Amino acid sequence: MKAEESTTKIKLEDNYDEKILNVNKISQPLASRKLAKKIYKLIKKASKERTKNIINGLKDVQTRIRKGERGITIFAGDVFPVDIICHLPAVCEEKDISYCYTPSRQDLGTAMGVKRGSIVLMIRENADYKDLYDEVKAELKTLSTPL
Repeated sequence: MKAEESTTKIKLEDNYDEKILNVNKISQPLASRKLAKKIYKLIKKASKERTKNIINGLKDVQTRIRKGERGITIFAGDVFPVDIICHLPAVCEEKDISYCYTPSRQDLGTAMGVKRGSIVLMIRENADYKDLYDEVKAELKTLSTPL
């Protein structure tokens, strides 16, 4: 297991530049390498109680956003076809929900501790990781959103 964990860390960190090449054109604002690491760390902390803190999957996230739930929304930048998620950033802006794109959907799944990738997830605020949550949310506010 230790060998698998170390290779996972290498995959998350070392291939950032290669993963950016596979990102869609609409994937803006894209998290920087440093911010992506913080996001993956936040996802790992939140996934300890997955059913309470993380909403995973396009259908669930879309439903929860429309019902008015709050949190940070993270999109995968390498989704194909992009039509399946292109409407959600507009909905997030309308509801004033912070969001950003990360380079790889496989990395989102790996950070959650599952083998499959995830195209979108929402992280809810919790007292267990409030400091990191607030830090990531503040950095997402400074990212420029496309017009």
